[in-house]
Amino acid sequence: MGADGVTEIGYASTGFIIWGAALVFIMIPGLGLLYSGLSKTKHSLSVLLASMCAMAVVTVQWILFGFSLTFSDTATNGIIGDFTYAGFTNVGGQAVPAITGLIPIITFALYQLQFAAITPAIIFGSVAERFRLLPAMLFVFLWATFVYDPVAYWTWGPRGWARNLACLSAISDTTQTLCLTGSYDFAGGGPVHISSGVAGLAYAIFIGARKNRHEPHKPHNVTLVVLGTSLLWFGWYGFNGGSATASTARASMAAFVTTAAAASAGLSWLFFDYIFTQKLSAVGFCSGAVAGLVGITPASGFVAPWASIVIGALSAIACNVGIRVKERLGYDDTLDAFGLHAIGGLTGNILTGIFAQKWIGLLDATAIPGGWMDGNWIQVGYQLAGSFAIAGWSFVISYLLLFLINLLGSIIPAFKVRADEDEEDLGLDVSHLGETAYFTDAPVVNGKDSTVV
Repeated sequence: MGADGVTEIGYASTGFIIWGAALVFIMIPGLGLLYSGLSKTKHSLSVLLASMCAMAVVTVQWILFGFSLTFSDTATNGIIGDFTYAGFTNVGGQAVPAITGLIPIITFALYQLQFAAITPAIIFGSVAERFRLLPAMLFVFLWATFVYDPVAYWTWGPRGWARNLACLSAISDTTQTLCLTGSYDFAGGGPVHISSGVAGLAYAIFIGARKNRHEPHKPHNVTLVVLGTSLLWFGWYGFNGGSATASTARASMAAFVTTAAAASAGLSWLFFDYIFTQKLSAVGFCSGAVAGLVGITPASGFVAPWASIVIGALSAIACNVGIRVKERLGYDDTLDAFGLHAIGGLTGNILTGIFAQKWIGLLDATAIPGGWMDGNWIQVGYQLAGSFAIAGWSFVISYLLLFLINLLGSIIPAFKVRADEDEEDLGLDVSHLGETAYFTDAPVVNGKDSTVV
């Protein structure tokens, strides 16, 4: 221990979490490459840039007040943190055991920043090929403040209500000891995946379908899809393993079940699709792997390797079925952000309540009551309460934010949330960015590259 009696010395875990932050960061361009490959050529650069811009916007918001609203240890309302750490005041080399374990708070803040940054980037998969980037960045700033920060606090904050469902009265009473018994979510099934997937659905409903949504849509570059998925899978070792906030056996277990679930899900999706198409699709394998990674995220620090295979397979099938019915339901979830992240996150959260086991927590000396496997029958109820609260909050607030931003767009046209039809026809890359993902010798029309591939 350090001189304060709680901060790690030797820095094994500190170094581990810094590298974990770097792994999660690489998921952001990985997501952008995945979305880019899945999009039409003329829109492929816009979704990649949106991912990187979301990261930049959230980084500024995180320093200003985002980290404090998400992880302050002095708030007692159970809903959202306060401004104790606003502007990174008092964010230095000391550990704050209630939120950081033994690592310095600056290390923890760096690591959690990557989660906050990638979450809103996921949303753009639902509205690819028709959203405007400028109002989208305003949406990211507001969404991080009013959706991500509160729901992450509910789930991970020391006095978050979802984390303390078994002792809600203790949240506001500082004389009582917090039970920290409630919804399990090791790495973000709710705050990251359900919140972003449902926000994507709200965004897609608000701005409407693509002009040519019923035309056959095929990824313009499957190689980018595989590359993006590979970077996501690679980064997910840090996403889930690092959520142990220490270099422990539990972190290793979380990383191991992550890759097992992804492998199981990729194969499950591949063979499930084969029933309908008699083809083994690379895009299908990648979609399945992402579904499995999403599904195992809340469970990763709670379940055994054998259970991760089941979670991966069930997550893949649930997401596959969810995506197949979207046409009947009438919404245009372009790249299936809702289908993969919201449905996958909800499936993973429920299965966490079933397969969580006490012995997994004890790998780093954390006592948990387990799930159905250990006879803790109420756990699935806790999982459902947290999941549906996050989904409801994200949808309502996301839709309201979009309404207000679009209202601003009636005064300042640049803030209209949806691209015009002619911009959609030309492609968002040329019409909004003035650039293309690939060099072409296409003729220039009215000062713009006329490529519409």
